[in-house]
Amino acid sequence: MQTWPGRPYPLGATFDGTGTNFALYSSVAKRVELCLLTDDNTETRIDVTETDAHVWHVYLPGVGPGTRYGYRVHGPYAPASGHRCNPAKLLLDPYAKAVEGDLDGDPSLFSYPFSDTRQATTGTTPDSADSLGHTMVSVVVNPFFDWGHDRPPATPYHDTVIYEAHVKGLTMRHPDVPDELRGTYAGLAHPAVIEHLTKLGVTAIELMPVHQFVTDPSLRAKGLTNYWGYNTIGFFAPHNRYAGYGQRGEQVMEFKAMVKALHQAGIEVLLDVVYNHTAEGNHLGPTLSFRGIDNAAYYRLVDSDEAHYFDTTGTGNSLLMRSPAVLQLIMDSLRYWVEEMHVDGFRFDLAATLARQFHEVDRLSAFFDIVHQDPVISQVKLIAEPWDLGPGGYQVGGFPPLWTEWNGRYRDTVRDFWRGEPATLPEFASRLTGSSDLYEHSGRMPSASINFVTAHDGFTLADLTAYDEKHNEANREHNEDGERHNRSWNCGVEGPTDDPEIRELRARQRRNLLVTLMLSQGVPMIAHGDELGRTQQGNNNAYCQDNELTWVDWGGPDGLDDEGAKLLEFARHAVRLRRDHPILHRRRFFDGSGTDALGDVEWLDLTGALMDDTDWLQSYARTVTVFLNGDAITEKGGRGEAVVDDSFLLLLNAHSGALGFTLPPAAYGKDWTVVLDTDGSAAPGSVLEAGTGLTVTGRSVVVLTRPPGTPG
Repeated sequence: MQTWPGRPYPLGATFDGTGTNFALYSSVAKRVELCLLTDDNTETRIDVTETDAHVWHVYLPGVGPGTRYGYRVHGPYAPASGHRCNPAKLLLDPYAKAVEGDLDGDPSLFSYPFSDTRQATTGTTPDSADSLGHTMVSVVVNPFFDWGHDRPPATPYHDTVIYEAHVKGLTMRHPDVPDELRGTYAGLAHPAVIEHLTKLGVTAIELMPVHQFVTDPSLRAKGLTNYWGYNTIGFFAPHNRYAGYGQRGEQVMEFKAMVKALHQAGIEVLLDVVYNHTAEGNHLGPTLSFRGIDNAAYYRLVDSDEAHYFDTTGTGNSLLMRSPAVLQLIMDSLRYWVEEMHVDGFRFDLAATLARQFHEVDRLSAFFDIVHQDPVISQVKLIAEPWDLGPGGYQVGGFPPLWTEWNGRYRDTVRDFWRGEPATLPEFASRLTGSSDLYEHSGRMPSASINFVTAHDGFTLADLTAYDEKHNEANREHNEDGERHNRSWNCGVEGPTDDPEIRELRARQRRNLLVTLMLSQGVPMIAHGDELGRTQQGNNNAYCQDNELTWVDWGGPDGLDDEGAKLLEFARHAVRLRRDHPILHRRRFFDGSGTDALGDVEWLDLTGALMDDTDWLQSYARTVTVFLNGDAITEKGGRGEAVVDDSFLLLLNAHSGALGFTLPPAAYGKDWTVVLDTDGSAAPGSVLEAGTGLTVTGRSVVVLTRPPGTPG
């Protein structure tokens, strides 16, 4: 086969219309073989002889899209010194744009003799079994795609409503999606799915991992799969099992078409990305890619024992965030997904690990530096999961400007407030108004707080109100996995019940949690299916359940049942209310300024009077009236004009019984109109005068408004 020297950049396989350039980084390799594979795995090995700054490269004229390939890297095999090269193992290109196939669990995937695991750390002779035929292979892709007039929606943070979703889980049971497209990128782009998202009012869909991932050997042995996908092996490749039309690069085109369709509907696409570790696991894991290419350059090893991995992720390994090769890999990957795949932002799994340049979490680490100075990545949405499992790993509020964060303290506080925990009112007030205690000190705005009550990890919204304890037996770990302290409340009975009073209380609690999310300053995130009443039957760690337990239930042939339909309509109404009123998604924190004698936010007791310190400090305090002064908004609109809005009264009663609230005096507003009631006792549209008494059902919310400029 004719070969040309090629170029060291870009890394990976790059088709230019007439041939393909291959480039691979390895600082320890003594010899690199590029392996081209036919459909029956007949292998043509090509010695890559050109190298520049540890990048091995070659150009092959006539080689184009659909070509299957891998690498064999000859170099040191000395686990005790951190090196694990083994040319018997066919390796994935770390920069592969598409991947075909899956692992089959064969012992040949491991570089040490599978019968003697001690050799994984002390051995000097690698296992000689060839992994070809048992591992995944890289695929050359066609980079050309007709994007037409695609433009990113570029929704401002403060106007954003995020919908966390799983490509397969969201679409697998949708009755209007054709069977052959269910569980695929094309299924997610189906008009029926997009219509649901637009009617709900979400502006961004946050996809659980779509980078190529693999199922852990331990799960495979149990007959389970890695459903969530937090086990990445290819940071440039769309996961091949979500492709409806093929795995020879078709998955790339299908993913792009999905993004284009969502953009046309005004919906941004955010990716949940896992740059903190890879699927190769700890020292006992398989050799699939990075480990066999340059183990010590990609992974954080224990300083005093380089045969083992320093792990802050709970998965067996962590990427080495001070390595130039790792930093380049991450930045090249992020830019690829923005520039070539047109995604609009990222949620970084266990992001505290990315900040560990050495051992401590450092907001001044190299990772943040390169992100902040990058002209592409610094301009998209950046969301951190601000914790990991290492020392000092809980960093909610600790990330620098440009970053937003999953606000775990919001989740915990809102759950505690609505399940009736004592002494939660002061912190609940802070979470409702944007968590300024966490974010204002670093110059960030309320939109730094990604507010959520539920996410993929933990109970669904329905289960949060139906279970006190986790029920994870289906995971085959003796119900010992998953969080034990869920801050949930079953409303009196564990699990399903026919008791009408308990069912109504649960439905009201779901509405309370949803509307609190929409009334809170910051960016709300809804977990897929929560708006429909999705249940996982009490499983709070369904990472390995790729079945109807986790797939969204869209109802039978006649659609949703009555409870599901009512919850969906309520969710749409709550999202719409937030969207239509700037005061519910301010760009800046409340600061006490206001109009005349009224502040921009006021906290009132049951009598309609201002709360004092004693009211706040009562451990049993579970009620509050919140006045949001729409006349006090001084922010500028798109054309620079001052923005004013309706004023709001939020009557929140987390007490178990009904209580009488008195509306504040006419200085706050002469007449108030009910726009929402989670119990249904106060009819929407009914008008109440200042000073009127209103009985608010236990554990419920009533929302009232008045037009701007109409105080008494």
